[in-house]
Amino acid sequence: MDSRHSSLGAIGFMLMAVAFFSLMDASMKALSLHYPSLQVTTLRGAASLPFVLAWVWGSAGLRSIAPARWSLHLLRGVLGIVMIACFAQALKSLPLATGYAIFFVAPLLITALSVPILKEKVGPRRWAAIGGGLVGVLVVLRPGIDGFISIAGLLVLAAATAYAGGAITVRLLVGTDTSQAMVVWFLLLMAIGAGVMAAPGWVPLRWEHAWLIAVMGLTGALGQMGLTTAFQRGEASLIAPLEYTGLVWVIAWDWAFWRVLPDWATWLGAGIIIASGLYLLHRESVQRRRSPG
Repeated sequence: MDSRHSSLGAIGFMLMAVAFFSLMDASMKALSLHYPSLQVTTLRGAASLPFVLAWVWGSAGLRSIAPARWSLHLLRGVLGIVMIACFAQALKSLPLATGYAIFFVAPLLITALSVPILKEKVGPRRWAAIGGGLVGVLVVLRPGIDGFISIAGLLVLAAATAYAGGAITVRLLVGTDTSQAMVVWFLLLMAIGAGVMAAPGWVPLRWEHAWLIAVMGLTGALGQMGLTTAFQRGEASLIAPLEYTGLVWVIAWDWAFWRVLPDWATWLGAGIIIASGLYLLHRESVQRRRSPG
Protein backbone atom coordinates (compact mmCIF):
# COMPACT_ATOMS: atom_id res chain seq x y z
CA MET A 1 0.00 0.00 0.00
CA ASP A 2 2.84 2.41 0.82
CA SER A 3 4.48 1.73 -2.55
CA ARG A 4 1.19 2.20 -4.39
CA HIS A 5 0.47 5.43 -2.50
CA SER A 6 3.95 6.71 -3.32
CA SER A 7 3.52 5.87 -7.01
CA LEU A 8 0.13 7.60 -7.20
CA GLY A 9 1.62 10.64 -5.50
CA ALA A 10 4.51 10.68 -7.97
CA ILE A 11 2.08 10.48 -10.90
CA GLY A 12 0.06 13.36 -9.46
CA PHE A 13 3.13 15.56 -8.99
CA MET A 14 4.38 14.80 -12.51
CA LEU A 15 1.02 15.62 -14.10
CA MET A 16 0.97 18.85 -12.11
CA ALA A 17 4.53 19.70 -13.20
CA VAL A 18 3.75 19.12 -16.88
CA ALA A 19 0.64 21.31 -16.66
CA PHE A 20 2.59 24.13 -15.01
CA PHE A 21 5.44 23.90 -17.53
CA SER A 22 2.97 24.08 -20.42
CA LEU A 23 1.45 27.27 -18.98
CA MET A 24 4.97 28.65 -18.49
CA ASP A 25 5.71 28.00 -22.16
CA ALA A 26 2.45 29.66 -23.19
CA SER A 27 3.47 32.73 -21.18
CA MET A 28 6.91 32.61 -22.78
CA LYS A 29 5.37 32.48 -26.26
CA ALA A 30 3.21 35.51 -25.46
CA LEU A 31 6.25 37.45 -24.23
CA SER A 32 8.39 36.38 -27.21
CA LEU A 33 6.03 38.31 -29.49
CA HIS A 34 7.10 41.58 -27.78
CA TYR A 35 10.69 41.04 -26.59
CA PRO A 36 13.96 39.58 -27.99
CA SER A 37 14.53 35.91 -27.25
CA LEU A 38 17.56 36.53 -25.03
CA GLN A 39 15.54 39.01 -22.97
CA VAL A 40 12.78 36.40 -22.56
CA THR A 41 15.45 33.92 -21.46
CA THR A 42 16.65 36.41 -18.83
CA LEU A 43 13.11 36.93 -17.59
CA ARG A 44 12.52 33.17 -17.48
CA GLY A 45 15.44 32.63 -15.12
CA ALA A 46 15.02 35.75 -13.00
CA ALA A 47 11.25 35.45 -12.54
CA SER A 48 11.42 31.88 -11.21
CA LEU A 49 14.42 32.42 -8.95
CA PRO A 50 12.62 34.08 -5.96
CA PHE A 51 10.01 31.31 -5.85
CA VAL A 52 12.67 28.58 -6.09
CA LEU A 53 14.78 30.19 -3.35
CA ALA A 54 11.70 30.26 -1.08
CA TRP A 55 11.22 26.54 -1.79
CA VAL A 56 14.88 25.82 -1.00
CA TRP A 57 14.69 27.85 2.23
CA GLY A 58 11.63 25.90 3.38
CA SER A 59 12.86 22.44 2.37
CA ALA A 60 16.59 21.78 2.51
CA GLY A 61 17.96 25.17 3.56
CA LEU A 62 20.34 27.47 1.73
CA ARG A 63 23.36 25.29 2.56
CA SER A 64 21.99 22.73 0.13
CA ILE A 65 22.72 24.97 -2.87
CA ALA A 66 26.50 25.03 -2.32
CA PRO A 67 27.92 23.87 -5.68
CA ALA A 68 30.59 21.17 -5.79
CA ARG A 69 31.39 21.06 -9.52
CA TRP A 70 31.38 24.61 -10.90
CA SER A 71 32.42 23.65 -14.43
CA LEU A 72 29.36 21.45 -14.94
CA HIS A 73 27.03 24.11 -13.51
CA LEU A 74 28.50 26.67 -15.90
CA LEU A 75 28.11 24.29 -18.84
CA ARG A 76 24.51 23.60 -17.85
CA GLY A 77 23.86 27.34 -17.60
CA VAL A 78 25.19 27.89 -21.14
CA LEU A 79 23.08 25.02 -22.47
CA GLY A 80 20.06 26.48 -20.66
CA ILE A 81 20.55 29.83 -22.40
CA VAL A 82 20.77 28.11 -25.79
CA MET A 83 17.70 26.00 -25.02
CA ILE A 84 15.39 28.80 -23.84
CA ALA A 85 16.62 31.37 -26.38
CA CYS A 86 16.13 28.99 -29.32
CA PHE A 87 12.75 27.83 -28.05
CA ALA A 88 11.54 31.39 -27.39
CA GLN A 89 12.69 32.51 -30.86
CA ALA A 90 10.93 29.54 -32.46
CA LEU A 91 7.67 30.27 -30.64
CA LYS A 92 7.46 33.66 -32.35
CA SER A 93 6.18 31.82 -35.44
CA LEU A 94 5.38 28.25 -34.32
CA PRO A 95 2.28 27.04 -32.47
CA LEU A 96 3.08 25.56 -29.07
CA ALA A 97 1.90 22.11 -30.16
CA THR A 98 4.33 22.02 -33.10
CA GLY A 99 7.17 23.17 -30.87
CA TYR A 100 6.35 20.49 -28.31
CA ALA A 101 6.07 17.77 -30.98
CA ILE A 102 9.64 18.44 -32.13
CA PHE A 103 10.96 18.96 -28.59
CA PHE A 104 9.71 15.51 -27.59
CA VAL A 105 12.74 14.10 -29.41
CA ALA A 106 14.87 15.21 -26.43
CA PRO A 107 14.65 11.89 -24.47
CA LEU A 108 15.86 10.08 -27.59
CA LEU A 109 18.77 12.50 -27.94
CA ILE A 110 19.66 11.98 -24.27
CA THR A 111 19.99 8.25 -24.91
CA ALA A 112 22.10 8.86 -28.03
CA LEU A 113 24.43 11.29 -26.19
CA SER A 114 24.81 8.90 -23.25
CA VAL A 115 26.90 6.58 -25.46
CA PRO A 116 29.90 8.86 -26.18
CA ILE A 117 29.69 10.92 -22.97
CA LEU A 118 28.56 8.49 -20.25
CA LYS A 119 29.89 5.35 -21.98
CA GLU A 120 26.51 3.67 -21.69
CA LYS A 121 25.63 0.75 -23.94
CA VAL A 122 22.65 1.18 -26.27
CA GLY A 123 21.39 -1.89 -28.11
CA PRO A 124 20.01 -2.08 -31.66
CA ARG A 125 16.38 -1.84 -30.52
CA ARG A 126 17.00 1.43 -28.71
CA TRP A 127 18.93 2.80 -31.69
CA ALA A 128 15.91 1.86 -33.82
CA ALA A 129 13.68 3.84 -31.44
CA ILE A 130 16.01 6.85 -31.75
CA GLY A 131 15.90 6.55 -35.54
CA GLY A 132 12.12 6.34 -35.44
CA GLY A 133 11.93 9.51 -33.36
CA LEU A 134 14.11 11.36 -35.87
CA VAL A 135 11.79 10.21 -38.65
CA GLY A 136 8.94 11.77 -36.66
CA VAL A 137 10.85 15.05 -36.50
CA LEU A 138 11.30 14.98 -40.28
CA VAL A 139 7.55 14.45 -40.69
CA VAL A 140 6.87 17.57 -38.61
CA LEU A 141 9.54 19.61 -40.43
CA ARG A 142 8.41 18.31 -43.86
CA PRO A 143 11.62 18.84 -45.84
CA GLY A 144 11.14 18.48 -49.59
CA ILE A 145 7.37 19.15 -49.58
CA ASP A 146 7.09 22.28 -51.72
CA GLY A 147 10.64 23.05 -50.59
CA PHE A 148 9.43 23.68 -47.05
CA ILE A 149 11.60 23.34 -44.01
CA SER A 150 11.02 25.56 -41.02
CA ILE A 151 13.87 27.56 -39.51
CA ALA A 152 11.74 27.77 -36.37
CA GLY A 153 11.48 23.98 -36.34
CA LEU A 154 15.25 23.67 -36.58
CA LEU A 155 15.56 26.09 -33.65
CA VAL A 156 13.34 23.79 -31.57
CA LEU A 157 15.55 20.87 -32.57
CA ALA A 158 18.57 22.88 -31.39
CA ALA A 159 16.74 23.61 -28.12
CA ALA A 160 16.00 19.90 -27.66
CA THR A 161 19.67 19.06 -28.27
CA ALA A 162 20.75 21.65 -25.67
CA TYR A 163 18.18 20.20 -23.24
CA ALA A 164 19.60 16.71 -23.83
CA GLY A 165 23.11 18.00 -23.14
CA GLY A 166 21.86 19.62 -19.94
CA ALA A 167 20.26 16.35 -18.87
CA ILE A 168 23.60 14.58 -19.34
CA THR A 169 25.27 17.16 -17.05
CA VAL A 170 22.56 16.46 -14.46
CA ARG A 171 23.50 12.76 -14.54
CA LEU A 172 27.12 13.76 -13.94
CA LEU A 173 26.16 16.11 -11.09
CA VAL A 174 23.87 13.70 -9.24
CA GLY A 175 26.66 12.17 -7.18
CA THR A 176 28.04 15.47 -5.87
CA ASP A 177 25.35 18.18 -5.95
CA THR A 178 21.79 18.40 -4.63
CA SER A 179 18.75 18.92 -6.84
CA GLN A 180 18.26 22.29 -5.11
CA ALA A 181 21.76 23.40 -6.15
CA MET A 182 21.14 22.31 -9.73
CA VAL A 183 17.88 24.26 -10.01
CA VAL A 184 19.12 27.46 -8.32
CA TRP A 185 22.41 27.73 -10.22
CA PHE A 186 20.76 26.81 -13.50
CA LEU A 187 18.27 29.68 -13.16
CA LEU A 188 20.80 32.15 -11.78
CA LEU A 189 23.49 31.50 -14.40
CA MET A 190 20.90 31.53 -17.16
CA ALA A 191 19.48 34.88 -15.99
CA ILE A 192 22.92 36.48 -15.64
CA GLY A 193 24.41 35.10 -18.86
CA ALA A 194 21.39 35.86 -21.02
CA GLY A 195 20.99 39.24 -19.33
CA VAL A 196 24.53 40.28 -20.25
CA MET A 197 23.98 39.30 -23.89
CA ALA A 198 20.51 40.87 -24.02
CA ALA A 199 21.61 44.20 -22.48
CA PRO A 200 22.60 45.98 -25.75
CA GLY A 201 19.17 45.36 -27.29
CA TRP A 202 17.08 45.45 -24.13
CA VAL A 203 13.48 46.50 -24.72
CA PRO A 204 11.82 48.39 -21.82
CA LEU A 205 9.29 46.19 -20.03
CA ARG A 206 5.65 47.20 -20.28
CA TRP A 207 3.35 47.15 -17.25
CA GLU A 208 0.67 45.21 -19.10
CA HIS A 209 3.12 42.30 -19.38
CA ALA A 210 3.93 42.16 -15.65
CA TRP A 211 1.32 39.48 -15.04
CA LEU A 212 2.75 37.32 -17.86
CA ILE A 213 6.24 37.56 -16.34
CA ALA A 214 4.83 36.66 -12.92
CA VAL A 215 2.90 33.69 -14.33
CA MET A 216 5.99 32.49 -16.21
CA GLY A 217 8.12 32.70 -13.06
CA LEU A 218 5.57 31.09 -10.73
CA THR A 219 4.56 28.25 -13.05
CA GLY A 220 8.22 27.56 -13.90
CA ALA A 221 9.06 27.29 -10.20
CA LEU A 222 6.00 25.16 -9.38
CA GLY A 223 6.76 22.90 -12.33
CA GLN A 224 10.33 22.41 -11.16
CA MET A 225 9.20 21.60 -7.61
CA GLY A 226 6.61 19.13 -8.89
CA LEU A 227 9.12 17.49 -11.21
CA THR A 228 11.70 17.09 -8.45
CA THR A 229 9.15 15.65 -6.03
CA ALA A 230 7.79 13.25 -8.67
CA PHE A 231 11.20 11.73 -9.39
CA GLN A 232 11.94 11.49 -5.68
CA ARG A 233 8.73 9.51 -5.06
CA GLY A 234 8.45 7.34 -8.15
CA GLU A 235 10.52 5.35 -10.63
CA ALA A 236 11.66 7.15 -13.76
CA SER A 237 10.09 4.48 -16.00
CA LEU A 238 6.70 5.28 -14.43
CA ILE A 239 7.07 9.07 -14.37
CA ALA A 240 8.91 9.98 -17.58
CA PRO A 241 6.16 8.96 -20.08
CA LEU A 242 3.77 11.39 -18.40
CA GLU A 243 5.79 14.25 -19.91
CA TYR A 244 3.93 13.56 -23.16
CA THR A 245 0.66 14.74 -21.57
CA GLY A 246 2.07 18.23 -22.12
CA LEU A 247 0.89 17.98 -25.74
CA VAL A 248 -2.73 17.93 -24.57
CA TRP A 249 -2.19 21.11 -22.53
CA VAL A 250 -0.42 23.07 -25.27
CA ILE A 251 -3.07 22.17 -27.83
CA ALA A 252 -5.59 23.63 -25.37
CA TRP A 253 -3.49 26.79 -24.85
CA ASP A 254 -2.98 27.17 -28.62
CA TRP A 255 -6.73 27.11 -29.18
CA ALA A 256 -7.65 29.22 -26.13
CA PHE A 257 -5.13 32.02 -26.75
CA TRP A 258 -4.30 31.95 -30.48
CA ARG A 259 -7.15 29.94 -32.08
CA VAL A 260 -4.83 27.49 -33.86
CA LEU A 261 -4.79 23.69 -33.95
CA PRO A 262 -2.05 21.27 -35.10
CA ASP A 263 -1.98 20.28 -38.78
CA TRP A 264 -1.83 16.67 -40.00
CA ALA A 265 1.98 16.60 -40.14
CA THR A 266 2.27 17.70 -36.51
CA TRP A 267 -0.22 15.04 -35.38
CA LEU A 268 1.52 12.29 -37.36
CA GLY A 269 5.05 13.34 -36.43
CA ALA A 270 4.14 13.74 -32.75
CA GLY A 271 2.62 10.26 -32.75
CA ILE A 272 5.80 8.74 -34.22
CA ILE A 273 8.06 10.61 -31.78
CA ILE A 274 5.94 9.72 -28.74
CA ALA A 275 5.68 6.06 -29.78
CA SER A 276 9.47 5.92 -30.22
CA GLY A 277 10.00 7.56 -26.83
CA LEU A 278 7.63 5.17 -25.07
CA TYR A 279 9.32 2.17 -26.67
CA LEU A 280 12.71 3.51 -25.65
CA LEU A 281 11.54 3.87 -22.04
CA HIS A 282 10.18 0.33 -22.17
CA ARG A 283 13.52 -1.03 -23.41
CA GLU A 284 15.43 0.88 -20.70
CA SER A 285 13.07 -0.58 -18.08
CA VAL A 286 13.72 -4.09 -19.44
CA GLN A 287 17.48 -3.50 -19.36
CA ARG A 288 17.35 -2.32 -15.74
CA ARG A 289 15.44 -5.42 -14.68
CA ARG A 290 18.02 -7.66 -16.38
CA SER A 291 21.04 -5.85 -14.95
CA PRO A 292 22.43 -7.27 -11.67
CA GLY A 293 22.02 -4.96 -8.68
